Amino acid sequence: MKLKFRIAVLLLCFISKSTFGDTIDNEVDQCSLPENLVKEIESYAPTVNKIINETVNGLYKGTTWQELATFVDKFGPRLSGSQVLENAIDYMLDKLVKHGLENVHGEEAVLPHWVRGKESATLLQPRVKDIAMLGLGYSVGTPTGGITALAIVLKSFDELRQRRTEVPGKIVVYNQDFVSYEETVIYRSRGASEAAKFGAVAVLIRSITPVSIYSPHTGMMTYQTNITKIPAACITIEDAAMLNRMADRGETMMINIRMEAQSLPAVKSRNTIAEIIGAENPEKVVVVSGHLDSWDVGQGAMDDGGGAFISWNSLRILKALNLRPRRTIRAILWTGEEIGIVGAHQYIQSHKADRQNLQFVMESDIGTFTPIGLAFTGSKEAQCILKKIMNLLEPINATMVRNPNEGPDITEWVDLGVPGASLWNDNGKYFWYHHSNGDTMSVEDPHALDLCAALFAAVSYVMAQLSVDLPHNN
Repeated sequence: MKLKFRIAVLLLCFISKSTFGDTIDNEVDQCSLPENLVKEIESYAPTVNKIINETVNGLYKGTTWQELATFVDKFGPRLSGSQVLENAIDYMLDKLVKHGLENVHGEEAVLPHWVRGKESATLLQPRVKDIAMLGLGYSVGTPTGGITALAIVLKSFDELRQRRTEVPGKIVVYNQDFVSYEETVIYRSRGASEAAKFGAVAVLIRSITPVSIYSPHTGMMTYQTNITKIPAACITIEDAAMLNRMADRGETMMINIRMEAQSLPAVKSRNTIAEIIGAENPEKVVVVSGHLDSWDVGQGAMDDGGGAFISWNSLRILKALNLRPRRTIRAILWTGEEIGIVGAHQYIQSHKADRQNLQFVMESDIGTFTPIGLAFTGSKEAQCILKKIMNLLEPINATMVRNPNEGPDITEWVDLGVPGASLWNDNGKYFWYHHSNGDTMSVEDPHALDLCAALFAAVSYVMAQLSVDLPHNN
């Protein structure tokens, strides 16, 4: 699979993240599972309650938050290709061994290496003002002296096409309305190439967020084949609106953009693996996962430190409670997610032969706020089983199941028929902080992290202990 295709998959996954407009399968309430399977699932209630109590109220209360805080305070943001990310992976490998998890190791993945460098944007006319900005991942840089050009402000791609004769030689400023992430992110991903088709020299894009306290948001963009590559960056809602007002008054706007962004040779990284090896069928596996890499701003606490840490902490909790199920439970802390799901793709490709042994795969990469349940893709029978298992989470009010799965790293597995689910949580504020300097530990709530860890631990244990294999969509 080419990198370009993986980037498209990532964008589609993130598009799906922004909505609850997914379906809650009413047919699941009409499930007719064998009575012995229903009784078996119900019999796990005392074990699930023990997992919940120890995680939320007992010995492990607050520990996921403390571990995550120590990690992000120590390493900060962990950009793919950086030495900081590799140091963080080394730290995690050591940490997983110290907690007594099994088969701890890293599996090599080769990642693209984009670096930001120094960057700035300055309004020169009608007055001088620094413009807060963040270059977009995979953007090219500017010449050494930067690019100085007149600016044109546009509200949509339709307006770009209507005013195309005004675009040549200018910096295009997109001040698109935020409708939803799914509808608006196309300006970040495609805005540079769309403007370059009509002769723009650079683009500044209103950040893809509904809320701003003068905070630019970064993210990945793509260039279309055979279209001139021009620098691309996001600016704040406030500055995009100001430039739009200036344009409406007929004022001439001159902007200077300087970006040292460049793509360097690919580098080796690692997906981080830890397990509780199954007691009876160790070759069969349940996966819990999140990604360790982040963008190079903030701390990467929400995206996706929280997801990675509820994953490995779920194994730590099960290990401490001496709960070893029939099947293996594997935590995977992905690398290279933000720059195109690269680590997950390479891992899944290298483990093709193991796919039929995957019982259930889970991912958290849309926040770790208060959990609601799981977003699932798979067969109706598998969903019926999952729904029955989720009823065991009633003590923490996280019993819901909806469609489809939204986990970008596990999407390739799910598309191949493996039953998979992502954490469904009360993440209405997720895009306030997403890919910005606001993604810090201040976003994370200790109790919510405990609830998410309890959900991952409980579901992974029951799925791994279950007497039946979940059917795949082959």
